[in-house]
Amino acid sequence: MPCILIADDHDLVRDTIAAYLETAEGFTVLTASNFDAALDNMKGLEAVDMLILDYNMPGMNGLDGLERARKTHPATKVVLMSGVANKDVANAAMAQGADGFIPKRLAAKSMVNAIKFVLAGERYFPFDFAEPKQAETPTGQFADLSEREMQTLEQLCIGLSNKEIARNLGVQEVTVKLHVKNLLAKLNVSNRTQAALLAKENHLF
Repeated sequence: MPCILIADDHDLVRDTIAAYLETAEGFTVLTASNFDAALDNMKGLEAVDMLILDYNMPGMNGLDGLERARKTHPATKVVLMSGVANKDVANAAMAQGADGFIPKRLAAKSMVNAIKFVLAGERYFPFDFAEPKQAETPTGQFADLSEREMQTLEQLCIGLSNKEIARNLGVQEVTVKLHVKNLLAKLNVSNRTQAALLAKENHLF
């Protein structure tokens, strides 16, 4: 199973996430209470697949910690996690090469899906933090999808359930079911997995 190191100075947050990942998903999880401790823990370890860094913990110095971690351990996926960082910080982190940005407000299952998404070689960024891409208009099979259907498709790509998508989009679950039904028909696929694969094959997200 993948090995993940979580660095966060809030003991309850860090230990709760670590315990959930170990018990529910079977990940090997290491922890550290600050940035320097995280790097010290990684010395001599070749099997740390992902380093999750809290943006506001001691030693991070903003995004400097992200840059140091990426340079020191280029083979390890580095993800930034925060409960307070704004969209500008999140976008700057991704521009600087972070493999993902995970808000602490994410539900446990959604966080696990985001982690798995990154471990699979993708980059995770919450749709509601993304800057609008005015210059990029969906083409081909995706041109007929509405904005809401596109948002729903993005959520499908990280494996979220209808209930989780409804919570993230601020709509009723029955509305999400309708969006899913419509986008499946427009994309001419039979299920949500095929829709997600089609989106990834076309590098839509």
